[in-house]
Amino acid sequence: MVQKLVQTQTQKLQQLQRLSAQQMLQVKLLEMPLTELEENIDAELDDNPALEKIDEESNFNEEAVTPSSDSDDENNEEDFEMQNEREEREEALDSALESIGRDDEMPDYDNGHYNKQNADYEEIVYGDTTSFYDKLKEQMDMLELTDQDHDIMEYLIGSLDNDGILRKDLDSICDELAIYHNIDVDSTHIENILKRLQQFDPAGIGGRNLQECLLLQIQRLPQGKLADTMRTVIQEYFDDFTKKHWDKIKSGMQLSDTQVETVQDEIRKLNPKPGSSLGETEGRNIQQITPDFIVETNDDGSISFSLNNDSLPQLTISPSFSEMMDSLKNNKEGLNRQEKDALLYIKEKVDKAKGYIDAIRQRQHTLTITIKAIIEWQKKFFQDGDEADLRPMILKDIADKTNLDISTISRVSNVKYVQTKWGIYPLKFFFTDSYTTEDGEELSTRKIKIALKEIIENEDHQKPKSDETLASEMKEKGYPIARRTITKYREQLGIPVARLRRK
Repeated sequence: MVQKLVQTQTQKLQQLQRLSAQQMLQVKLLEMPLTELEENIDAELDDNPALEKIDEESNFNEEAVTPSSDSDDENNEEDFEMQNEREEREEALDSALESIGRDDEMPDYDNGHYNKQNADYEEIVYGDTTSFYDKLKEQMDMLELTDQDHDIMEYLIGSLDNDGILRKDLDSICDELAIYHNIDVDSTHIENILKRLQQFDPAGIGGRNLQECLLLQIQRLPQGKLADTMRTVIQEYFDDFTKKHWDKIKSGMQLSDTQVETVQDEIRKLNPKPGSSLGETEGRNIQQITPDFIVETNDDGSISFSLNNDSLPQLTISPSFSEMMDSLKNNKEGLNRQEKDALLYIKEKVDKAKGYIDAIRQRQHTLTITIKAIIEWQKKFFQDGDEADLRPMILKDIADKTNLDISTISRVSNVKYVQTKWGIYPLKFFFTDSYTTEDGEELSTRKIKIALKEIIENEDHQKPKSDETLASEMKEKGYPIARRTITKYREQLGIPVARLRRK
């Protein structure tokens, strides 16, 4: 029996939601911190002759709104103590191992030296080692890449955290490239480009976790029995390695005491934070953090705020472009081909300039109503600076209060800072989850973590307390939370288990 192949044509109505070019521009500008926005405006001024800045003093600032703080500008600059590179790497590796298994960034932990007041937030360092981004881009420019692969690799470099680790999963990067950059590729393609990035210096850059970061560095070592042993430890005994169960590793791999000591010594030479390392070797690129918001608290407890836009120029459409466009439009009938092309060019540039100005204004408006809502929600903290007074607040709370989308609030809160009377904080600092007790009482997880941290700090370091004991003491303090919750919060704080806290 012969089957015929029949080609048919059907019509299907499908509704697709795509962001317009103007919406894409608004999203892009909204995500930018102030310093990056300044650079973007300068680039746009150079690119578009129809866009000009007004020379008179900028009045881009929205008026200060009163619901709510000043900052006496207590910018206490921290002194950077230069330590031995190997000691730093050992401490960093210990820190990474102690906080393994958590999804968030891995903060340093040192018994008795962490901030007593703050559960999640270390005091902002007024300098950042960001030079490794430029160094990676220099290495990227030496490769032969298609335009699309170049954009993808640049996006991967921009997605690395300060340690040089890629903590985003590849599927999320796929979605972001499609939505924001109109690049439609699968995760396999991105992984191939990531593998090329992982060949850059320093070794370990672009690892997706601590394990991969260390393995990438072992690949660069002279290959032999020692490198093979190190690789086996990290690949097959990683869980024991993170928990420092060297007795199990020794037994499982049938190593002698001397071999174990040699492997330990060599692994400690690896760098768990290759991005920070490169920044140090190139010299710290010290940059003052520029806050996007300035919140002022008066003696009477009243609070006001403003956007920190003094450095932004006021933008306008070039009068000469507007005049030329009006002149050509009024004489449409008598235009020759060259004049029609000129009209189209001028109109394109003027429309683009108008769109850019509108996007800047929309950014200012969105930032204004967002910070106003956050101040109203966390008013008590802005008045007294006590972190324990932070109320539970998630993105949805501010989205509902401002009638904005949750994704918009997320973009506003990303990499932006607030200057207050009590210091400079990342906007994300003010978001905190809640914990509901069996009695239905809602407690701030931030407040719980502060109490937990204080108990651990004051414990006998020769006899550190188990999570079960911590749960009992927390209950006595008025925080009736389960032992498993204590374990979860302890790990989020980067505090190791009792046996590793013993001195």
